[in-house]
Amino acid sequence: MFSRFSTVALVALLAASPALAQSCGGAFGSFVNGLKTEAVQRGHDRASVDRFFASVRQDPAVLKADRAQGVFQMPFVDFSRRLISQGRINKGRAMGQQFNSVFSRIERDYGISRGVLLAFWAFETDYGAVQGNFNTANALITLAHDCRRPELFRPQIFAALELFEKGNFDPARTTGAWAGEIGMVQMLPADILENGMDGDGDGRVSLKTSAPDALVSGGKMLSALGWRKGEPWLQEVTIPNDFDWSKTGLNHSADAAEWQKLGVRARGGKLTGGLSSSIIIPQGRKGPAFIAYPNFRVYFEWNQSFTYVLTAAYFANRLEGAQVYNAGTPDVGLSGAQMKSLQQKLAARGYNVGKIDGILGANTRAAVQDVQKKMGLPADAWPTPALLNKL
Repeated sequence: MFSRFSTVALVALLAASPALAQSCGGAFGSFVNGLKTEAVQRGHDRASVDRFFASVRQDPAVLKADRAQGVFQMPFVDFSRRLISQGRINKGRAMGQQFNSVFSRIERDYGISRGVLLAFWAFETDYGAVQGNFNTANALITLAHDCRRPELFRPQIFAALELFEKGNFDPARTTGAWAGEIGMVQMLPADILENGMDGDGDGRVSLKTSAPDALVSGGKMLSALGWRKGEPWLQEVTIPNDFDWSKTGLNHSADAAEWQKLGVRARGGKLTGGLSSSIIIPQGRKGPAFIAYPNFRVYFEWNQSFTYVLTAAYFANRLEGAQVYNAGTPDVGLSGAQMKSLQQKLAARGYNVGKIDGILGANTRAAVQDVQKKMGLPADAWPTPALLNKL
């Protein structure tokens, strides 16, 4: 359901053979032949290459899924309420008890709290129940052939080939998500090569059928992506009405002591000092408010959607006993069409908002905050119809 990429693994694979990089597009058969030639040049056995690519096909359903991610246009409150239910919380806590020794091992070895992996497990595959039925080899090659993000998917083909040569991937039968992720916590082939772990001690890495394997592998991957052992990731806060809203957002940071001087308070417990932290108000100054610690940024190495990341981080807290956030009364936001119009107007003013996609991403938030400040409005980075009209 959600696409995610380990940038460390991808960069390493891209750098491994830059001279062999091939353009995307063109006739699909010719593209596959180019992949086969490159695989041999990379040192793979010709017979293995022929067997790996023998059954691959272009999958139109993969492209349809890639272009239908409208869920990420939903605001945080709606998105989080859609994904988080009491049933999902109860199931997560039960799974935490069932695999208590596995989570204890992950906490000991990698310093990652169990709520973090439980939340990913829940959102990615509903605790392993819905892992996707797309043919993984077809998905990766289809997306690499497509010219939207070939640099992300192309290296994963050669990683899958390496897994195939190790006996851990069947190009005709291995299935997963439309974006090529495999198993209970949905890992890409390069991530499996780098971080796959035998968590249950049976001598195999089985991310589709073994929860211990999937969880320990996910924990190792988060650690490799920079998770700081034993540190918090997100905490709900309250903020005074006279706060300088231009200081909010991930592009602004300070120590907890600085935020406390400005009136920021933890809604439950205390703020953690000694860490660089940012104030996040996903739906503006009248909506929910959180403080994000360094580990929160690691979430973006797993998934690059701000709404998904914030929901996953918050759900991890809920699984560990945090109260339901105070939703407040946010100002009405923009529809997808209005958001695209806003992005176009901001781009016309010289702001880099990235792709005009109707999604309130990091670049668009920063642009909104800057233009609000210039117009003398509360600079909370939350775009409203009133702001759109002013533009």
